[in-house]
Amino acid sequence: MEKQPLPLEGAEVAASLLGANGAAGSSELPVTSYPSEPPARDGWNSKVEYFLAQVGFSVGLGNVWRFPYLCHQNGGGAFLLLYVLLMLLVGIPLFFLELAAGQSIRQGSIGVWKHISPKLCGIGYSSCVVCFYVAVYYNVIISWSLFYLGNSFQSPLPWEQCPEQGNITVAECAASAPTTFFWYRTALDVTDSIEETGQLNLSLTCCLLAAWTVVCLGMFKGIKTSAKVMYFSSIFPYVVLLCFLVRGLLLDGAREGIVHMFYPKLEIWGSVQVWRQAATQVFFALGLGFGSVIAYSSYNPRSNNCHRDAFTVSFINFLTSLLATLVVFSVLGFRAKNTVMTCVASNVELFSQQYGPGPGPQERWVPSFNVSEPGSVGLAEYRSWFHAHGARGPWNLTDCDLEKEMQKGAQGTGLAFIAFTEAMSLLPGSPFWSALFFLMLLNLGLSTMFGTMEGILAPLADSFKVLARNKTKLTVGGSVLGFLIGLLFTQRCGNYFVSMFDDYTATLPLIMVVVCETFSVSWLYGADRFLDDIEGMLGWRPSVVYKYLWKYVGLLAMLGLLGASLIRMVLQRPTYLAWSQEKASEERLQYPDWALALLSLLILFAMMPVPLGFVHATLRSRAARGAWAPTGFQAVPTADECETPVTDVEQTAV
Repeated sequence: MEKQPLPLEGAEVAASLLGANGAAGSSELPVTSYPSEPPARDGWNSKVEYFLAQVGFSVGLGNVWRFPYLCHQNGGGAFLLLYVLLMLLVGIPLFFLELAAGQSIRQGSIGVWKHISPKLCGIGYSSCVVCFYVAVYYNVIISWSLFYLGNSFQSPLPWEQCPEQGNITVAECAASAPTTFFWYRTALDVTDSIEETGQLNLSLTCCLLAAWTVVCLGMFKGIKTSAKVMYFSSIFPYVVLLCFLVRGLLLDGAREGIVHMFYPKLEIWGSVQVWRQAATQVFFALGLGFGSVIAYSSYNPRSNNCHRDAFTVSFINFLTSLLATLVVFSVLGFRAKNTVMTCVASNVELFSQQYGPGPGPQERWVPSFNVSEPGSVGLAEYRSWFHAHGARGPWNLTDCDLEKEMQKGAQGTGLAFIAFTEAMSLLPGSPFWSALFFLMLLNLGLSTMFGTMEGILAPLADSFKVLARNKTKLTVGGSVLGFLIGLLFTQRCGNYFVSMFDDYTATLPLIMVVVCETFSVSWLYGADRFLDDIEGMLGWRPSVVYKYLWKYVGLLAMLGLLGASLIRMVLQRPTYLAWSQEKASEERLQYPDWALALLSLLILFAMMPVPLGFVHATLRSRAARGAWAPTGFQAVPTADECETPVTDVEQTAV
C-alpha cells in the first residue's frame, strides 16, 4: 500500500520543520526547500518484508565461499574473534549510520548526501557507479549458477567423470580432475590468459540473459515486487544450509574438517594482512557504501528502530557465515578424507607390490599395519609410519595430508564450482544435492542483486523527476545495459575480468565511498548533530560511544584499509589465477599494462563524481551567496505517521 504525501510542499514543509524544533527553529535561519520527488513513495507493507530485504542483501555468495576460506586460512577460531571485534567496532556503527541517514531523510544515496550539503552529492553518484560495476559482474556469477543448475538434472553428473575421445580419456582432464576440467573447459571454455579474448560463450550468454530477465522482473514494480520475491529468495537458502548441515555432519570426515577449520592460531593476530582481510570481509558482508542499505531504510517509517535493526541484521549475517562455514567444511572434510584415504590405500598397495616379490626392506622399515589389506589402513597410522620410515625408504611413496587436501580449491569460485561439486558427486543421490546447492546459490545471488539494483534505481528515481515517472522503463533500460556490458564477462576470457572487478575495480571505490560518508557525517555535518537528529527520530538518544566510533575508530579503520590496499597494489603488481590448458593447472599471472590502465580508469571514473560535485556546488554557492551553508537533514514528506519529520538544522560553515 503506497504512502501518500503530507499536505505540505517545498518551503512549507521546511518551515514547519524549523518551527517544530524549538531552539533550533529560529526564524533567523533561512528556509531551504528540497528537491521535490514523486507525489507518492513506496513503503514496506510490513517489517518482515523490510527485514528479509536487508538480510537478503547482506547475506550473499561471499558468506558461502569467501568467509569459510578466510576463516580457514587465517587462524580458524582466532579469525572469528577478530571478525566479531571488527564488526562491533567498525561494521555495526557504520551500518547504523547508513540506516539512520536513509530512514531520516527518506531518499536514496544521492538525495541523502545532497541534503546534508549539495557539495556532497557526488558521494551518492559514486555509490551508484560502483553499484553498477558490482551488478554487471555479480549477475555473471548468477549465470554460472544457472548453468550448473541446468546441468544438475542428469545422472551421472557431467563433472563426475572425464570425457573420452574414442577410447582415450581427454588428456587435460586426466591431468587435473573431472570437476576442474568441467569448470574451466566445459562451463567457461577459458583461454590461457586475459590477453586471449576468444569468442562469446553461447551457453553462458544465454544464462546471463536469463539472469538479467529474472532480475528485471523482480524489480519491475520496485520493492512491491522484489519484496514478494524476497520471501522465497531470502528464506530458501537457510533451508538448504540446514539440510546440508544435517547431511554433512553424518559424513565420514566431517569432524576432521570442522576441527581443522576452527583450530585457533592466535599468532595470526600479529599479521597486518589478516587484519586487512577481516576488515574487508566485515565491510562487504554488510554491504556498506553500496547505497542499498540507505535505499531500503528510506522506505521505513521514521519511528522504526534502526539501531536494533543494525545489530540484528549484522549478527544474522555473522551467524549465516558461521552456518555456511560449518556446512562447507563438513562437506570438504568428507571430500578431503575420501581423497587421502584413497591416497593411503594406493601407497600401501604400492609398498606391498615392492615389498612382496623382492627380499623386502630392512626390518625397521616394515610397518605395523597389514599391507595385504590397503583399505583397512587408517590415516593416522599410515602417516605415523611414513614420517618415521616411509619417506626414507627405497620406494616412491607420498604423504597423505588432510590439511593440504582441504586447502585445494577452497577459495572463491573454486570452492563452489570445483571443490564443493566434487564433494557432492561423491554423495548418494548426487544430482539432488547438486540441484539443491546451485538453487541455493541462485537465490543468494538474486537477493543480493535486488539490493544492488535498488541502490542504483532508488537514488536516480528520487533525484530526477523524469526517471521517477518512468521507473519501469528505468528498470528495463538498466537491465538491458547491464546485460550488454555483461557480454564482456561471457567471452572465453571473461572469468579473468570477473576477478579484476571483484578484487580491485569494485573494492577500492567502495572503501573510498564509505570514507567520504563517514567523514561527511562525523566531521562536516557533525556527529553530535547527527545524534540529535536520531534522537528526534527515535525518541531516545544513542550512546555517545557512536560519536567516537564514527569520528575516529571507523574512519581510521577505513583509511587504514584503503592505505593497505593501495600500498599492496603499488608494491605488488596485481595478479590473477589463469588456467593453463597445456599444463592442466592454475598459474598466477600478472595483469598486462592495458588491463591495469583499464582498472585504473574504472576506479577514477567511479570516484570522479565526488570532486566534480564538490567543485560544481562550490561554484554555484559562491555565485549565489558566496558562502557554503550545509542544509542539514530534511525528511521527505510521507503520511506513514503524523509525527514531525527529522529537524532541519542549518548553520553557516565557519
